[in-house]
Amino acid sequence: MAEEHIHWSLNEASNSIAVIVKHLYGNMVSRWTNFLTSDGEKPTRDRDQEFEETIYSLQELRNTWENGWKVLFQALHEVSGDDLLKTILIRSEEHTVIDAIERQLAHYAYHVGQIVYIGKQVKGEDWETLSIPRGKSEAYLEEMRRKYK
Repeated sequence: MAEEHIHWSLNEASNSIAVIVKHLYGNMVSRWTNFLTSDGEKPTRDRDQEFEETIYSLQELRNTWENGWKVLFQALHEVSGDDLLKTILIRSEEHTVIDAIERQLAHYAYHVGQIVYIGKQVKGEDWETLSIPRGKSEAYLEEMRRKYK
């Protein structure tokens, strides 16, 4: 992807890939830092600022992306099975740990879907599908049957 593509948005009401990644990062750092012991909405988070364009390079985008996921995976690594039914807070609202995890993963899937959709718009005919290409479902299914029988 070209560097200018990370800033493409359909209109003023839409977010660019850079903004979405910045928002994901802010959310991940807030939610997953001290996940089991402090409210998931940290007082240091400036959510509104997450929607301003301040990521300018592909390298900065990659670093932000990787650092956010690193915080999430480190926190998940520290969660035990015994923790799943404990209660934590997000914006002062109580959630079980398992519900909080599901909430966040759904939120991230939503935004990753937005990033993919933007990528499709930017790349147009040059887009390479991330799943089974159109019209190839039967061939793919047959290949999987042969592979796993």
